[in-house]
Amino acid sequence: MKYSIIIPVYNRPDEVQELLESLTHQRYTDFEVIIVEDGSSKPCDSVVRQFADKLQIQYLSKPNGGPSAARNYGAAQAQGQYFIVLDSDCVVPEGYLAEVDRELSKQPCDAWGGPDKADSGFTPIQKAISYSMTSFLTTGGIRGGKQKLDKFYPRSFNMGLKAEVYRQLGGFSNMRFGEDIDLSLRIFEQGYSCRLFPKAWVWHKRRTDFRKFFRQVINSGIARINLEMRHPGSLKLVHALPACFTIGVPLLIILAIVWSPWWLAPLGLYILLLVIGATMRERSLHVGLLAVPAAFVQLGGYGMGFLWAWWRRYVLHQQEFGAFSKTFYK
Repeated sequence: MKYSIIIPVYNRPDEVQELLESLTHQRYTDFEVIIVEDGSSKPCDSVVRQFADKLQIQYLSKPNGGPSAARNYGAAQAQGQYFIVLDSDCVVPEGYLAEVDRELSKQPCDAWGGPDKADSGFTPIQKAISYSMTSFLTTGGIRGGKQKLDKFYPRSFNMGLKAEVYRQLGGFSNMRFGEDIDLSLRIFEQGYSCRLFPKAWVWHKRRTDFRKFFRQVINSGIARINLEMRHPGSLKLVHALPACFTIGVPLLIILAIVWSPWWLAPLGLYILLLVIGATMRERSLHVGLLAVPAAFVQLGGYGMGFLWAWWRRYVLHQQEFGAFSKTFYK
């Protein structure tokens, strides 16, 4: 068995069905699928049974412990030479595994990751959120791709690594968010080779509304400070840009009220670029307009989480888990 695809699941039977269906259409077929039910109240066992004669698939169930524990649980049962970790809200194109195998044959490496895209069937809000997460105008420049402000770090919605490397590193840590970047940092710190596979992309649904998206990006901002505490030197100036945005936007509004409306000109230009960029990519003015609140939620939420974590970890000297236990999500 060459590849083991490990998928943690929490209350997403419908999305799991879409992902498994997409895996039945893979041109490359030397793989197994391991579904790990992480204490769901809406289990997907009946969905998995529908694919028992179409895929080599295992269904595992465990008490809720978060995505890291679920992935590690699945990895312990995996038989592949390589582990591929996908989120349950992803869908893969039919050439996905063939592209992964082609890249590894062309230039072997210890670990890799791939980008994500918005499918044409996504809702306008999902497309706007996808744009905000992948555009160079937001934080797409630090998430991988041809244009980037920092080195590429694989993320858990679409990442892979040698099984032996996974085991040597101890798998995912017990972080409740940022665990994928923590693993990527350990990959680099231990001297393993890691690459971006630009054509091994997935459709990633992410969050379906701005409230859920806001909670997600706050956790991402918190994670960046926690990662710096675990990996001193991993925090770069670029990671503080959303915090600058969070502080800068209210400041510009205040200056516009007190002194001159011209202080809003930079903000207006940024909004215009967002609308044009998202409209052109998705060929929809509706998505272009929704990209504005999506980008503000993303940058503002990330910045708030970043600043909150900086205060509680560095100033109040609180510990990682004690400081943010209320923000943990299942």
